[in-house]
Amino acid sequence: MTYEIAQDRLRLLIERIENLNEDKKNISDDIKDVFLEAKAGGFDVKAMREIIKLRKKNKDERDAEEAMVDLYKEALGL
Repeated sequence: MTYEIAQDRLRLLIERIENLNEDKKNISDDIKDVFLEAKAGGFDVKAMREIIKLRKKNKDERDAEEAMVDLYKEALGL
């Protein structure tokens, strides 16, 4: 009986992962469509992606990253 329960549990877990992977693909496709819409509307998609990355970070993280980039730019004469 335990073997059958383990088989059923494993099958259910595998099916859940497969369903979630399908959901993830659909969401990725939706995000791609939004970026295409933005590009068609004249927005700079590269800049939008950068803003999205920045918004994931808190102010301290952004400030530290910006300071490091500024330091490197200065060191390279940019």
